[in-house]
Amino acid sequence: MKLIPKGCSIVLQLLATVALATPASAEIVDINLLQLNDIYEITPVEGGTRGGLARVATLRQQLYKANPRTYTVLAGDAFSPSALGTAKINGVPLAGQQMVAVMNAVGFDYATFGNHEFDLPENLFYQRLQESRFRWVSSNVSDSKGQPFKSVPRSIVLNVKGDRGAVVRVGLIGLTLNSNPAKYVSYTDPIATAKQQVKELKGKADIIVAITHLPYSSDIQLAEAVPEIDIILGGHEHENIQAWRGRDLTPIFKADANARTVYIHQLTYDTVKKSLAVNSRLVPITEKIADEPKTAKVVREWLEKGYQAFRANGFNPDQQIAKLPFALDGLESSVRNKSTQLTDLIAAAMLKELPDADLAVFNGGSIRIDDVIPPGPITQYDVIRILPFGGKVVAIEINGALLKRVLDQGQLNKGTGGYLQTAKVTQETNSGSWLINGQPLDVKRTYKVATTEFLISGKEIGLDFLNLQQPGMKLIAEKRDIRFVVIDQMKSQVSYKHIVK
Repeated sequence: MKLIPKGCSIVLQLLATVALATPASAEIVDINLLQLNDIYEITPVEGGTRGGLARVATLRQQLYKANPRTYTVLAGDAFSPSALGTAKINGVPLAGQQMVAVMNAVGFDYATFGNHEFDLPENLFYQRLQESRFRWVSSNVSDSKGQPFKSVPRSIVLNVKGDRGAVVRVGLIGLTLNSNPAKYVSYTDPIATAKQQVKELKGKADIIVAITHLPYSSDIQLAEAVPEIDIILGGHEHENIQAWRGRDLTPIFKADANARTVYIHQLTYDTVKKSLAVNSRLVPITEKIADEPKTAKVVREWLEKGYQAFRANGFNPDQQIAKLPFALDGLESSVRNKSTQLTDLIAAAMLKELPDADLAVFNGGSIRIDDVIPPGPITQYDVIRILPFGGKVVAIEINGALLKRVLDQGQLNKGTGGYLQTAKVTQETNSGSWLINGQPLDVKRTYKVATTEFLISGKEIGLDFLNLQQPGMKLIAEKRDIRFVVIDQMKSQVSYKHIVK
């Protein structure tokens, strides 16, 4: 396959001229791929200014009207995690049911798995697959016996017919990282699997598209190791990326999470020269794009179902609890790398729940909103979005040596969900020594810590040693769900200038 570099409009004009001079069976065929990845919200984010799947549906309709050879693709992560997905109806969480319903309404065509698809219990995972009116494809993820999930092929060959009868065969493969292990799931190496799938597609596909949910570094390895792939549509980073890597300069694209942006890829294939041109553009999804009415109706229906479920569990999602004078930064790229006013607020709320605690600590990964809440009104549902999995605030006693080990590991976890957010804790820049309430951490002393039940479960990255079987720590109190604690903190504070660091 010869790949024509992006932006070569003169080349495309020449190709069009060639097409006019070739037999009727020869043709230049345009194919649109509308790419999304990492979608956890069915409604707009950033105060309604960005994202929103009803807006994406409008864009899709516009593209399809201009060119019926338009296909909408998800590069992983939709079933989980989301606030709405935690809402329980008759004791069963929605667990992505709302997302599949809205994706069906939008008109998605193809999807591959993200690592968070496997947050779901096995029975709910299979239900989501059955509810999907779009097709899943996965080359390297299987059931526990190594067999493909039902109706999820290893690859798909899409036969795209041009206006004059020519057929372009588009091969799709799907690749996912192994980071959320579940007992009902098994994986093969994505690079080795891609090589095998490409080998099997030889002679069967004119264009090969890899839909991936891999770290960017792995996408680069894929481009270098499997040059037969023509374009990589990726996810996982939550931030838009475009790069050209490998011997053939294979293009790699990732859009922003929650449909803040989408990619539109125009693939132009010359059936005579067997050459491909790729022209891609990143499109912001903003309030300038109107909601598609039918999709918007589905969104509203599922939002109300979720709200009703939250009300049944003691929440009042519509209730305004405070008016913020500034933005609360809950972006994943922020809360997994540094403190923000949001993380400080949560830690302060934990200390208010346990006022005799020496410090507070929680994992940045418990914040799942991946959004910035703008200044202005904030509701209970916003707090649910911030901390969808809830869990109790707890008090533990822990010896100083173990506490130091915990804080050290929290720093090593920077960039991941195991990065620790704290209050009344600082670290000296030069020595790296820890200070608790401004005093050097005493490894021989016992400290009282406000934390979360999840963090002492041993399930966080690198912190498996932080569990109640560990000598040197014990549980001394269990308090309320952290979401109610944060709601009360917001209600009680007129100003957040004095949040305890």
